Amino acid sequence: MIGVPGGDAVAALVDAGLVTEDQVAEAVRQSELDGRAPLQVLVDTKVVSTSDVVRTAAAAVGLPYVELANYSVDPTAAARLPADYARRYGVLPLGWENGELLVAVGVKQAGNIELKDDLVRLTRSLVRFALAPHADIVAKIDQLYRAEDELTDLTSNIETEEQAEDLSNFTTVAEDAPIVRFVNLLISQAIADRASDIHIEPTENDLRVRYRIDGVLHEQHRSTKSIQAGVISRIKIMADINIAERRVPQDGRLSVNHNGRKVDLRVATLPTVWGEKIVARILDNSTAQLSLDELGFSAHNFRRYRNAYTKPYGMILVTGPTGSGKSTTLYATLNILNDPAVNIITVEDPVEYRLPGVNQVQTNPKAGLTFARALRSILRSDPDVILIGEIRDHETAQIAVESALTGHMVLSTLHTNDAPSAIGRLIEMGIEPFLVASALDSVLAQRLCRTLCKECKEPYTPTEQELADVRFGHDPSEPLPVLYRAVGCTACARTGYHGRMALHEVMTVTEEIERLAVARASTDEIEKMATAQGMTSLRDDGWLKVRQGLTSIEEILRVVA
Repeated sequence: MIGVPGGDAVAALVDAGLVTEDQVAEAVRQSELDGRAPLQVLVDTKVVSTSDVVRTAAAAVGLPYVELANYSVDPTAAARLPADYARRYGVLPLGWENGELLVAVGVKQAGNIELKDDLVRLTRSLVRFALAPHADIVAKIDQLYRAEDELTDLTSNIETEEQAEDLSNFTTVAEDAPIVRFVNLLISQAIADRASDIHIEPTENDLRVRYRIDGVLHEQHRSTKSIQAGVISRIKIMADINIAERRVPQDGRLSVNHNGRKVDLRVATLPTVWGEKIVARILDNSTAQLSLDELGFSAHNFRRYRNAYTKPYGMILVTGPTGSGKSTTLYATLNILNDPAVNIITVEDPVEYRLPGVNQVQTNPKAGLTFARALRSILRSDPDVILIGEIRDHETAQIAVESALTGHMVLSTLHTNDAPSAIGRLIEMGIEPFLVASALDSVLAQRLCRTLCKECKEPYTPTEQELADVRFGHDPSEPLPVLYRAVGCTACARTGYHGRMALHEVMTVTEEIERLAVARASTDEIEKMATAQGMTSLRDDGWLKVRQGLTSIEEILRVVA
């Protein structure tokens, strides 16, 4: 039976408005028939969920409630407790708060003083309990401590550095080998933790594993040096990379099934002084199915961007640094344009997401299939819409511009800091200014910022000076705005943020901007004209999202110069 320590669980649920008196009466009647406790009947019949019961119990005894499904456990905290003890008692160290170790326990253990004393002794730290459903704790323990179990198994099977080196000579590895299970675990845990990248980094004394979550790297594991060659060789085999070549960077791709869905990983190796570093970019195919409405466009920016992609021809460029969500925006645009009446062809290096109904071409420089050569070929394939993964050189830029001028819709990416800089960048690549002005229809610059955790974000009113210091657009005659800042709680792993959203800057190439481009005007002049014609800068779009309570001033300053 699930109970509330020191109080009546059912009465607490009624007080919280989660169940009615009639539902309780029916549960009591049913309990008399089959012997189950009334509270258990309420849970079994789905009148109330286990999480609701635990949340109510936590409030009744004054302890925090933890939503473990979306929680990133601090690995250094978990390491304080042996895996067998955590499993036996169903407890899980989560991290530190105010100098105390926060430990997730089930409802029945909330008042267990002996358990708390044991934890203080074992972890050598002050302990504070947080409540979570027992099943969630068990699942998180299995997810977290399996890595340590695999490591123990792995290192016991690889006794010397030489034996580990021998693994790199194998082209196949038994599916139940510790190396295989460990690598599979790293990948599945990264996907479960919403990571965008896995970094496997050899150091002088060990092998470090880090995950990039919401744009920030978090250290997850440190393993013994002896398994380095085996782990790296296994990943290279999975990604179809030459395991005998360790002197030059290589790249490959692999696919895995995670909870019934296919997830692709793009793998890149880089020789370092301590061995090959591997970075695996996780390409969740569900991302390619996002709509533009889900990408955080303001109403103003969405209207300007929609006016561009609904035209029958012209060039649209999406600009920003690596990892700013450019590909996601372009794929979301293709999802709208994808129609049986439209022939869409993409040229990418590499093809990140597979899109049904779209003809996708993977470049292969070794075979001579460059961006430029592929583009020349696909122009003979009667395309309506062309997506170019990236404009990198003069030849690709020239063909892209000519395609936009001959009746095709061309979508591509470019590496610039803002939208107005795209015009100067194309001219620097050797494209005639009058061709750039005629072909280019719109430029979308974007960045990704973290969104505030909904559970713990804190409202506050800044001072006039604070707003002036960060150049926050505020009319002194208006009341000071109520903004929000990051606090940190169990739901967001004490970061104060959970998830990401995009900031946008949409520049429409009008006749006035075309004239400036032909006259080789500076980026500053183009920016002034675009702003006068309604372009919202990245920073101003960020301030809009700060006003809406979606993110913080500090986060905007982190991602926008």
